[in-house]
Amino acid sequence: MKPLIIANWKANPGSVKEAKRLFKAIPYNRQVVICPPSCYFYLGKKHKLGSQNCFLETGAFTGELSPEMLKSLRIDYVILGHSERREYFKETDELIREKVKACLKEKLKVILCVGEKKGQNTLTILKRQLSCFEKGIFAVAYEPVWAIGTGNFCNPEKAKKALDFIKKRTKTKVLYGGSVNSSNFKQYLKQGFDGVLVGGASLNIKELKKMI
Repeated sequence: MKPLIIANWKANPGSVKEAKRLFKAIPYNRQVVICPPSCYFYLGKKHKLGSQNCFLETGAFTGELSPEMLKSLRIDYVILGHSERREYFKETDELIREKVKACLKEKLKVILCVGEKKGQNTLTILKRQLSCFEKGIFAVAYEPVWAIGTGNFCNPEKAKKALDFIKKRTKTKVLYGGSVNSSNFKQYLKQGFDGVLVGGASLNIKELKKMI
């Protein structure tokens, strides 16, 4: 099976012009899912698209997107539990679990993010965060928080321990994320990861094309 590449653009790029350029330059590939800011969904109709976040329901929740909305826009994938959502927006495991259930109800393909901060025990944190796992989740992304955006990627052999721990408990696809680029992503595939969740490198066309 070919590896998956989930491209998380986060709050980038800063203009419609640049978003158009990125979408135009990225070759379509059925194994690649682009997760742009939601305001750019309409620009990426020729690609597989995912959302970077989702709320529980439609209603009086200013600034949020609901699973129903994503489904109506034909957005098939959604990232939940990303460390930036946990840290900056104070999302708890309990809230993330409810979000997972709501998205699965709409048959969205959930990518659940888990991972420890520097100094934390990896398996202890994974055990707690995997309490958010529900049957039917599309993939779990192991992203050690200390590696995200730092260029200090996790040693692939160390990441393998997290991979085995997650696989044993979920029986689903497991991706690696955290300073992934074209120079190191094959090392994670060799360890048994089913793909990668790419942040900054996904905004670099040369880097993304190399991985594809």
